[in-house]
Amino acid sequence: MTASRRRIRAVFLGLASFCLILLLWEASIRGFHVRAVVLPAPSDILAELVADMAWYLSNAWHTLITTLFGFLLALVIGIFIAVLLVGMPWFESTIYPLIISFNSVPKVAVAPLFVVWLGTGVKSQVAISFLIAVFAIIVDSAHGLRSIPADVVDLGRILKGTRFDIFFKIRLPCALPSILAGAKIAISLALVGAIVGEFVASEKGLGYIILSAQGSFEMPRVFAALFLLGGMGMLLFTAIEIVERRMLAWRYLDEQST
Repeated sequence: MTASRRRIRAVFLGLASFCLILLLWEASIRGFHVRAVVLPAPSDILAELVADMAWYLSNAWHTLITTLFGFLLALVIGIFIAVLLVGMPWFESTIYPLIISFNSVPKVAVAPLFVVWLGTGVKSQVAISFLIAVFAIIVDSAHGLRSIPADVVDLGRILKGTRFDIFFKIRLPCALPSILAGAKIAISLALVGAIVGEFVASEKGLGYIILSAQGSFEMPRVFAALFLLGGMGMLLFTAIEIVERRMLAWRYLDEQST
């Protein structure tokens, strides 16, 4: 079986499993007469989505933009910090412990500070999204940059490569698998950060929908936002995987030939 057929089969099985879960969910709600305020049926969630589709898409777009800005900021700054950690031992010994300790602090506790510093607009939400996502980029990028075989670096120096050449032609390409692995984790964390930011202070976004709807026990609205969040997370993760396959095509040559 070729790689493309395996992927199509995996997608089909995933969709079939999802549909089966929805059918069992619907049957259980109807059979046991569960109230919508406790757990709404999938049909009620779909009806809620269809009734206000434009409004849901507008709020989902706001969450998506916040997530992407936070992720891109984490990607750029995270790789830059990883380069400093690998290239400057004094920076690693002084700054890295601070980064680890700060990452251990619950971001929900820090989020109100960003609201005070940056206001209740998109800036504070992007900052929280960045803060939650950046650690994964730093750790995986630093690991990738350190994992270059010493003989490969020595060969670059023998061939009179400058530090610039060795970094961009040897270290960075060899570290790409680790960087992209960190990016796949960070994109999900950035989405979590965007929702946390909307929980703290926002009047728009899927996080705002969830927070306001649960206060009035509108559970179909809560689950509608959760379904959109799940779909958005899956699409963002898939987008990073597509980029990974394009940038690291050599890793998938054997898979494509089988």
